[in-house]
Amino acid sequence: MKAKKEVGNRELIEALNQIEKEKNISKEILLEAMENSLLAACRNQFGKADNIVVNINRENGAVSVFAEKEVVEEVEDPVVQMSLAEAEIKYPTSSLGDIVRVEVTPENFGRIAAQKAKQVVVQKIREEERKVLYDQYFEKEKDIVTGIVQRYVGNNVSINLGKVDAVLTENEQVKGERFRPTERIKLYIVEVKDTTKGPRITVSRTHPELVKRLFEAEVAEVKDGTVEIKSIAREAGSRTKMAVYSENPDVDPVGACVGLNGVRVNAIVNELRGEKIDIINWSDDPEVLIENALSPAKVVSVSANPEEKTAQVIVPDYQLSLAIGKEGQNARLAARLTGYKIDIKSESQANGTASDEMEYAEEE
Repeated sequence: MKAKKEVGNRELIEALNQIEKEKNISKEILLEAMENSLLAACRNQFGKADNIVVNINRENGAVSVFAEKEVVEEVEDPVVQMSLAEAEIKYPTSSLGDIVRVEVTPENFGRIAAQKAKQVVVQKIREEERKVLYDQYFEKEKDIVTGIVQRYVGNNVSINLGKVDAVLTENEQVKGERFRPTERIKLYIVEVKDTTKGPRITVSRTHPELVKRLFEAEVAEVKDGTVEIKSIAREAGSRTKMAVYSENPDVDPVGACVGLNGVRVNAIVNELRGEKIDIINWSDDPEVLIENALSPAKVVSVSANPEEKTAQVIVPDYQLSLAIGKEGQNARLAARLTGYKIDIKSESQANGTASDEMEYAEEE
């Protein structure tokens, strides 16, 4: 009977060695968790038993339960004390004040240990695998990933990211975009949260940083820092404005992002399903920056107030509609890009000769 028990315990150690190798989960962590679990089981049998210790032999897996007792002259509490006279017989090297370990392993403890071991191993494997997944995707937070569309769940889209699934919520979808099952799409990971069911990953197709990361992936000069994306303003699915800059005078930051015959920017436009992308030169001079931001419209003059973050812009009469854009989009994106409240007037309006004077100001 004893030999059979030892074989089973050796099998446990061999199984833990295998788990450590395959799952990269420490055998010691598993054994300590088992001992803690068995200790809880002992408390049901021994009462409070603060002096109970459970030990699993690291070589053969044998499970033992001990009661720690203090050696005293006169025993007042036999649960936690042993007389010196008894200790001298059972533990000849002990003396007053020593703590001795008395084995109190219950007869049925082998079966209990086997059940607890299985429970602990399964639970720990799940916990460690969840932790590994969380760490893996937490490293990708604020970055882009490629996901495979699985199915629509109401207005949300279930996306497979490899080892975990994410949900592209309606709020993070570009209006008008529809996906087919098995289609591969780029997504921006907004947030990764650890939960008892594994990492919960929030992904987006509307986030301005998605555009930035796409340029980092497509344009080597952006990836290595030669070209810096200073600001992005986006109305997802419609239009993005992006201001770029390079300290290297030999590098054209706009040209680098556009690419030969537009090949680089077109690749990103295709990924964004036709969203228009305006790329402009960044300037520390707010008046120059605002003029660039209102591209493709031509500007006569810009008067900026850096303290109030406001700007007065004059454009030729025939450029007013272009400067404002459809439903005010061009002016609105320029305001977000620069951080300025922009008041756009035509030359006629500025001179007071227009029949109807109108102001256009777009705030972020």
